[in-house]
Amino acid sequence: MLTLKTEICKLFNIQYPVIQAGMAGGPTTVELVTAVSEAGGLGTLGAAYLAPEDLRKAIRQIKERTSQPFAVNIFSESSEDDYSRLAEVQQVLNPFRKELGIEEIPAAYNSPNWSRQQFEVCLELQVPIISTAFGCLPTEQAIMAKEQGIKLIAMATTVREAIQAEKAGVDAIVAQGSEAGGHRGTFSLEEHPMGALVGTMSLVPQITDAVKVPVIAAGGIADGRGLIASLALGAKGVQIGTRFLLATESGAHNAYKQAIAESTEESTVITKSFSGRPARGLRNRFITEFEKVGIAPLPFPSQNTATKDIRAAAAKQGNSEFMSLWAGQSTRMLENGQSAKEIIDSIIESAEALFKSE
Repeated sequence: MLTLKTEICKLFNIQYPVIQAGMAGGPTTVELVTAVSEAGGLGTLGAAYLAPEDLRKAIRQIKERTSQPFAVNIFSESSEDDYSRLAEVQQVLNPFRKELGIEEIPAAYNSPNWSRQQFEVCLELQVPIISTAFGCLPTEQAIMAKEQGIKLIAMATTVREAIQAEKAGVDAIVAQGSEAGGHRGTFSLEEHPMGALVGTMSLVPQITDAVKVPVIAAGGIADGRGLIASLALGAKGVQIGTRFLLATESGAHNAYKQAIAESTEESTVITKSFSGRPARGLRNRFITEFEKVGIAPLPFPSQNTATKDIRAAAAKQGNSEFMSLWAGQSTRMLENGQSAKEIIDSIIESAEALFKSE
């Protein structure tokens, strides 16, 4: 029999099996994380791009505002920079800079490598839960986290990745379907250059059959129907990202929120243009014009660093045509301007109504 009181609730000591995705780059503010956890879900701080001291400050603020569990999401490890083709990529990027009025272009770039320090901050401040993208924590770090009683979550986009994550000692696995917005957790881009593209409906039951740890469904889930469907497929909870981007507590730019609110299931594409790693987002001029030139972007994280000034200037000007508008495929179902509590309550109320209708 299906129930909303699942193993995930017990494992993470939360009221509802709803996890807010750890969306890095600013959307997951202290306010959003706190509000989700206070509403009975699991708030997640997307910390992958935070300097260690900024992460320390954010975790302390979350702990000051809530006694409820929360998670911190980081990359499993940092990728090495590769700027060997920088000159040709800059030729594509410079027209965007000219249009946005960017006059100073760095002579050299260096992507910050903070993964180890971020992990150490999580240990230092005894974060309840750490989730990772692009793989699992190194064995040594996983052991250290376990010794402190920290629970571990890894995101997987194939059954093989899920089995690998279970062997690495994670407490739960996010089965992340291709409908998910932003950068999904595919471990190896050598095998899957555009990320593994297995849909949520197919991926979740295959992963639940293959592992013993609880599975959390993700990708295109936005309401109580998605929660109930995920439980029916064998998941013990859901992870939701795009819907929380539109929450009043979200740090997403208003132009970004508006673009999502006006989009449909046909609006997103998977692109490497902004970051060098495949991510699902709303197609805009930047993606269309960069891809039209036919020059491959730099690998991640170098492309992400090289386009940072363009994204920042666009945000300052409220120009969504040059911002990275990460979003999943269920945007037509979303409502702009709800609080995180209203979102959680809506999901649970609709899920409970479906229970009663059976």
